[in-house]
Amino acid sequence: MELEIKNELTRIVNAFKIDGNVTDIEKINIGHINNTYRIFTDGEDDYVLQRINTNIFKDPHKLTENILGVTSFLGKKITENGGNVKRETLTLIETKTGGHLYSEESGFYRLYIFITDSTSYNSAIRPILFHNAAVAFGKFQKLLSDFPAEKLHETIKNFHNTPSRFNDFLTSVEKNLSGRADSVKTEIEFIKQRKDFYSLITDKISCGIIPLRVTHNDTKLNNIMIDNTTDEGVCVIDLDTVMPGSLLYDFGDSIRFGASSAKEDEKNLDKVYMDLSLFEEFTKGFLSQAKESIQKLPIGAIMMTLECGMRFLADYIDGDKYFALHYEGQNLDRARTQLKLVTDMEKKLPEMNKIVEKYNK
Repeated sequence: MELEIKNELTRIVNAFKIDGNVTDIEKINIGHINNTYRIFTDGEDDYVLQRINTNIFKDPHKLTENILGVTSFLGKKITENGGNVKRETLTLIETKTGGHLYSEESGFYRLYIFITDSTSYNSAIRPILFHNAAVAFGKFQKLLSDFPAEKLHETIKNFHNTPSRFNDFLTSVEKNLSGRADSVKTEIEFIKQRKDFYSLITDKISCGIIPLRVTHNDTKLNNIMIDNTTDEGVCVIDLDTVMPGSLLYDFGDSIRFGASSAKEDEKNLDKVYMDLSLFEEFTKGFLSQAKESIQKLPIGAIMMTLECGMRFLADYIDGDKYFALHYEGQNLDRARTQLKLVTDMEKKLPEMNKIVEKYNK
């Protein structure tokens, strides 16, 4: 990292009430949305600095209210249970002028305490990691089960409203801003063929069959910090998309990301399938903590994978305006892996249902 950039970031960090002095800064290359940096200090804590992507999160103040509300609620319960608040939930640092956001011409910034001796994994290199992540996400749901979900702001409107996402997708196809739609007709048709499926969860939330809960809404494996010694899930991170929703969303997105046999942008689709052993590991861990809407868990996995696939494909057709890219065509590769996973999940649905029944005790 260039010295000029480090000096600029150090100046921003020093606008917060940190312990000690900044000694080094490293870019963290995880996540598609915000710019993230690890801040090393000579004090008790290291920190994570993020510049919020206001193209995605239009109102950083409401975003911060959500995060503070949830982390404060979690902090009280963790303390009551004799846990370590600084390690088991995110801690936002106040600015020297008050509040938890620092803003200037370059954008809005926030600072968290860095969770030491832990690692964020992009894939389940050992099955126990996926199991323990499931326990952590299930515990997150359990601890927040009595939080008033209706008090949370909708930081991204209709984020997991799959029918709305489908309508957005159709609009992208119709407008065809990049001129790429003709080259992905097979993928477009795959998504259109399942149009009657997309309202299954939202309809049941609307009529009260599926309860509204606080949900993370982006439960990828790499949004859990795993203890370096015990392999246990330490803390759920990346709370930007914490909103009212369904437990099915959190379960489903975890399976979409973590039970895949291949990386999210794998070009060779023959390598892509849903690993049933990983599905079982996650289901076992998740249901050890959270047991709501149990019978529909596999549907949540298919729904979230389809939704993510259509979002990647829509962004490709729009000209790659939303998700960060590391190479040309990455959004199309991402979309194709999701659609291949959907095909495999649909075939394995009876087996998925049996696994859920096994741990529904």
